[in-house]
Amino acid sequence: MGAWADYKSEAKSRGALALELFVAHSTPAKTPDDVKASLADHLAYQAELERAGQLAFAGPMSDETGEHMQGVGLIIYRADSLAAARLLAENDPMHKNGARSFVLRRWLINEGSLNLSLGLSTGGCTLS
Repeated sequence: MGAWADYKSEAKSRGALALELFVAHSTPAKTPDDVKASLADHLAYQAELERAGQLAFAGPMSDETGEHMQGVGLIIYRADSLAAARLLAENDPMHKNGARSFVLRRWLINEGSLNLSLGLSTGGCTLS
């Protein structure tokens, strides 16, 4: 494969969105009790990043069967660089105290769709 910057430039030139985000694949590194002990601080940190516009999406993933919680999660950051995204991931209380570890990668969004419905009189919001 080629250089990331070259691929991103080619994607843009052919009309793709070429929106670069950063994905942290977060996995438990200690016991479930250690992870639970950091949960409140982790959620507060995620809310802070969301308010600052630095958190695109985050949440847990199932195992391969889709039936069980495995403790694996994805966190998708908005950042200016891989280094800036790494700082966001490193400062997550779960990662900072070693309860979880992460692998960080660039993600280029080229295709897909997102639907947002806002109820103007009800204040309801639906994302699909």
